[in-house]
Amino acid sequence: MSAPATDTAAATNPLKKPELDYPCGDAPEPGRASEIVPGVLWMRMPMPLGLNHINLWAIRDGAGWAAVDSGLQTPETAQAWRTLFGDGGALADGLTRLFVTHMHPDHIGMAGWLRRKFGCQLWMTRMEYLMCRVLAADTGRAAPDDAIEFYRRAGWDDDAIEVYRTRFGGFGKFVHALPESFRRLEDGATIRIGDHDWTVVVGTGHSPEHACLYCPSLKLLVSGDQVLPRISSNVSVFPTEPDADPMEDWLASLDKVKAAVPDDVLVLPAHNEPFRGLHARIDYLRASQLQALDRLRDALAQPKRAVDVFGELFSRPITGSGGLLGMATGESIAHLNYLLHRAEAVRELAADGCYWYRLS
Repeated sequence: MSAPATDTAAATNPLKKPELDYPCGDAPEPGRASEIVPGVLWMRMPMPLGLNHINLWAIRDGAGWAAVDSGLQTPETAQAWRTLFGDGGALADGLTRLFVTHMHPDHIGMAGWLRRKFGCQLWMTRMEYLMCRVLAADTGRAAPDDAIEFYRRAGWDDDAIEVYRTRFGGFGKFVHALPESFRRLEDGATIRIGDHDWTVVVGTGHSPEHACLYCPSLKLLVSGDQVLPRISSNVSVFPTEPDADPMEDWLASLDKVKAAVPDDVLVLPAHNEPFRGLHARIDYLRASQLQALDRLRDALAQPKRAVDVFGELFSRPITGSGGLLGMATGESIAHLNYLLHRAEAVRELAADGCYWYRLS
């Protein structure tokens, strides 16, 4: 593998996008695996979404393999797993354990299927497991009044609300029935997987209790969605906790990962390609987020709703009334709540039923 790229300008200017090193070549096709280092495999599963893939990992664990993350519950993912487990497949020895970084469907979707196929124990943090159970239980329910109020106050129109009502409860569509038990991952714990020790580094903001796995002896970090090389993690507020401040959690987690994990690791992210340059990427993500908050402060010189600040926060237009609108709204409110929690902004509920935000 090649040495990490250096970029002196990026080191002094965190807003200059760092030139990361991608030493692992092209991603494997679904159903195949590439060896990252001896005993660690890279797999990729397809997704029928705008972000069309997720990376999964397998670590040699005695006579079998410990997998990290599982992919969406789809026929295509199931077929890719069957190929990996089949005669001559990279995982023909079977699974010993399944580690899940967090509860989003692309990470946990096939966990129950794999548990039932191999009898392997599910390892994840407590909050992620419990939150997944709660969200999966929404399948088949009508959208709650609190959620409708949340999005109306953000500025959604009747068409967008109707689409939300229709799609509510879709979380469980891509998640196989969860195992009824799990093994808890805890921040700072050391876990022996095969011949190596891995340390759990928990981050928050993107999800409630996201577990990264760091192996000092192999100089590897499985970062999940906590640090990604080409895209930013979604950091959103949801109707279940409308006054949350996940942006503060995420920024603090970036600092925590930087302090806990050396810069010389090869990062194994959930999306895009394995890379080197962890600290430069963290610095860029933090600086970009702070710059977005500055743009938001400028915009709030005049009162705005959550849907009115998309242009200040995102690099592409947000149109329509589907999932992208929901993600953009959640992120906008996360930025606005960050300012509210610091008394830099205030919000007022107007006669139109919307929250209007302005600088304090």
